[in-house]
Amino acid sequence: MTATAPTTVVGKPVRRSRIAVHIGCLVALLVMLYPLAWLFATSLKPADEVIASLNLLPSHLEWSNYKTALDGVNGVSVWRLLGNSLLIAGGAVVGNVVSCSLAAYAFARLRFRFRGPMFAFMIATIMLPHHAVLIPQYIIFNKLGLVNTYWPLILPKFLATEAFFVFLIVQFMRGLPRELEEAARIDGCGPFRSFFQVILPLTRPALITTAIFTFIWTWNDFFTQLIYLFDPDKFTLTLALRSFVDASSQSAFGPMFAMSVIALLPIVLFFLAFQRFLVEGMASSGLKG
Repeated sequence: MTATAPTTVVGKPVRRSRIAVHIGCLVALLVMLYPLAWLFATSLKPADEVIASLNLLPSHLEWSNYKTALDGVNGVSVWRLLGNSLLIAGGAVVGNVVSCSLAAYAFARLRFRFRGPMFAFMIATIMLPHHAVLIPQYIIFNKLGLVNTYWPLILPKFLATEAFFVFLIVQFMRGLPRELEEAARIDGCGPFRSFFQVILPLTRPALITTAIFTFIWTWNDFFTQLIYLFDPDKFTLTLALRSFVDASSQSAFGPMFAMSVIALLPIVLFFLAFQRFLVEGMASSGLKG
């Protein structure tokens, strides 16, 4: 006669713990999405309810807020403002991806004198506040006659001035096997061909991560654009939101929130299109928690 071991039922406790975790995640999701819901609901409120009412939902939908927002500010349409924002953000993305990947390749794969101290100095610039270099940069661009143009907002991106992205791509490239470059060198490839034909295609997740962060940070940048841009025709959506309040009375808060929703849409769409690569790039570049 054989004795059977007692069995324990663990299904219900495990199921309850999973339900509790899902409920907690849903509550956290609602808390994080509430500001977006409030922004969209406020963009449809009448003028007298934007400030006076604490209700999330409006008494009736005021779609004229979006019509006023599409008309733009200071005689500049929202499509012109949107195009200016896309031009600056797109130029910044191209500049950071190209320059930071080249600098990262030099630090990660090449051997040259003072590579270690130069890399340490570059990492130290991450701790340097942006406002500390803003005045010297403004003086330089002012002497070059580039103030009130888009060049001060785009040109520095082509000089690998974003140390964070250089570090991110360096960490990714260090994980690539060197046998790939050795095989390319045997086939007659030099450093540039090895970079463009071997290393760069494999670094796509890190490059897309750089592009996403650059696009979001540049799109939301207000202070730098306020310093360099004076002409309303060159304003971005971020600057237009400030001008909307200055040029109108309090009754224009509804259209201002409507324009905020319009300004938020490109960021959301850009992030949703490349979020898979963002997670992959962060996880494989040594920046995971």
